[in-house]
Amino acid sequence: MANFVRFERNDRSTGAGILEDGSIHAVAEPIWDGPKPTGETLALAAVRLLPPCEPRSIVCVGLNYSSHLQGRPVPDPPTLFFKPLSSVAGPGDAIVFPDGCGRVDPEGEIVIVIGRTLKNATRAEAEAGIFGYTAGNDVSAREWQQKDGQWWRAKGSDTFGIFGPSIVTGVPHDTLAVVTRVNGAEVQRGHSTELIRDIPEIVRYVSAVMTLVPGDVIYTGTPGSPPAITSGDVVEVEVTGVGVLRNQVA
Repeated sequence: MANFVRFERNDRSTGAGILEDGSIHAVAEPIWDGPKPTGETLALAAVRLLPPCEPRSIVCVGLNYSSHLQGRPVPDPPTLFFKPLSSVAGPGDAIVFPDGCGRVDPEGEIVIVIGRTLKNATRAEAEAGIFGYTAGNDVSAREWQQKDGQWWRAKGSDTFGIFGPSIVTGVPHDTLAVVTRVNGAEVQRGHSTELIRDIPEIVRYVSAVMTLVPGDVIYTGTPGSPPAITSGDVVEVEVTGVGVLRNQVA
């Protein structure tokens, strides 16, 4: 198991590395074909963590836990949508509400990170093409989600596509838990074994329609019924092996 991060140094230059015991051992980018150490070691406290990869595509699966459906029928076909790259935010970044958005909820999620090009993948190829996993917060403006024909405003606003702080590798897809806390109180808990469509099936399904490339991410859905958040709230999403993704509402 290894934890990959991306970071910004004090001189604003960026890099990637493996996080271990509070230190980052820098590696050459891209990281997908195996880490190549550069010899540089940095203290975690001396850098700013960034989203741990730079996706070309951000795909999201909606309504993928029975606990989130709350009695509604399972969508068939599954509900998928995109987040724009402009929505991306990372660990420590502020969640900023756009004017007039109304109620906003956090959605803690397990996020798949793709490690090789996939098109029309079999289930086995899909599983082999996963580089690792990270934590995501699919921030959602509920009023816009309910009244708009598309979810682009509700889930694609700036800072609504949060993921990080690391990518964990070498972890089986059916051993991942996700927990969301608001101001320290647990508000969501789920497990990858509870997904209606499991992780290899999600990747297979998406690759049948679009080519996935290394660094692309797929949000797998959120459990339960998260509460609304407001100015000053601190949201934490924790995924097994990844660490805690922490963001405050501006």
